[in-house]
Amino acid sequence: MKILIADDHAIVREGVKLIVKTLPEVRQIDEAADGKEALSMMLKTNYDLAILDISMPEMTGLDLLQQLKFHDIETRILMLSFHPQEQYAVRAFKLGASGYLSKDSAFDEMAMAIRKIAAGGKYVSAVFAEKLLFNEVSSTNQQLHEALSNREFQVMIMLSRGKSVSEIASEIFISDKTVATYRTRIMEKMQMKKNAELTIYAIRNKLIE
Repeated sequence: MKILIADDHAIVREGVKLIVKTLPEVRQIDEAADGKEALSMMLKTNYDLAILDISMPEMTGLDLLQQLKFHDIETRILMLSFHPQEQYAVRAFKLGASGYLSKDSAFDEMAMAIRKIAAGGKYVSAVFAEKLLFNEVSSTNQQLHEALSNREFQVMIMLSRGKSVSEIASEIFISDKTVATYRTRIMEKMQMKKNAELTIYAIRNKLIE
């Protein structure tokens, strides 16, 4: 089994690699430091499984999932995240991820998730499974950000972190005008007028640290 580990923190990659090395079926482990590098490697190599950080620079894990769909790359994906908000997990699964796991998960759980996904199954930790179930049951009480498209959600998070329109455009490879259009849509859907309101909302809902 060929596995790619993509995370912008070397210490996280090393930790994941230690777990992956315990699996006897693994014969190749490659690493990428950001989403762009991961995509480049996945276009060249047919990996059985890719373990992706959801918050990488250059190209986020969600962005990368969209690119994989565009390029018809069928590599199974396990997303890793520090985000406790189940909305990230919902969006990751909608974009084709096979698993979603917190970075502070136990050694045994990650190994179990890798095996299950590699065998064709899906995996979500018990904590996230409970939140996802509750989210499904209480969908009538949908939060404002859940009405955003995946791209709008990404731009909303970047705006809430204080990034300018030009910075966002540069990072996700679209024009300033397009980002401005997204911002207008986001403000309308979120019923807000200022970026500061987005920041307060994102913090309160644990969408950003």
